[in-house]
Amino acid sequence: MNNTVLHKANTRGHADHGWLNAYHSFSFASWYNPDRIQFGMLRVLNDDTVAAGMGFGTHPHDNMEIITIPLEGDLAHKDSMGNESVIKTGDVQVMSAGTGIRHSEFNPNSSERTKLFQIWVFPKIRNVAPRYQQITLDTTEQKNNFAQILSPNPDDDGVWIHQDAWFYLADFEAGFAKIYQIKKTGNGMYVFVISGTIKVDGQELETRDGLGIWDFEYLEFVASTDAKFLLMEIPMEQ
Repeated sequence: MNNTVLHKANTRGHADHGWLNAYHSFSFASWYNPDRIQFGMLRVLNDDTVAAGMGFGTHPHDNMEIITIPLEGDLAHKDSMGNESVIKTGDVQVMSAGTGIRHSEFNPNSSERTKLFQIWVFPKIRNVAPRYQQITLDTTEQKNNFAQILSPNPDDDGVWIHQDAWFYLADFEAGFAKIYQIKKTGNGMYVFVISGTIKVDGQELETRDGLGIWDFEYLEFVASTDAKFLLMEIPMEQ
């Protein structure tokens, strides 16, 4: 087995603010775990549920690549660069905060909750000009496949960020198996299960479990049940 760190779903930080029910894979806000600061350049993986009509008021960020993936419902976004948009389930959004941005995020629906992942990745270049990007994914590409949703390359599939990272969404049928080959030597992989049960190099992961792996060339993914999951290939060092 490669070098691994297993984060079971029930070991995550949890904060229920009423309007926001948040689970933290890594230390965030009032939840601090010295063993769970980051995985390589992956700093935040928040699993958030936002109540109808509620959201995050305007707040600042800098020198962070911020990726938002809605899982259910919509999220209305407004920022200091003049962007106003609604991010829907099936979309992916990225902001390079760079020298500094301010933004707000709200659930625009009056009767439906919004569920989303918000992910922060340290950039390889500091103080870049802030930028915003949002795309709609073809979710059919995720069926029994690693569908790329993020890379370092503006001309490649998905959104791009200022880091040598590649993200994929996968939707496997029970029994399906596929091999992943590392894109960049020295990178690690953080796998997060959205639903179902999978095995990664023999390690069983259930819904909302996370597994960090490094020092590998290939990984075997086998779906024990129908399963959806997120793969994040991340530099381990800057």
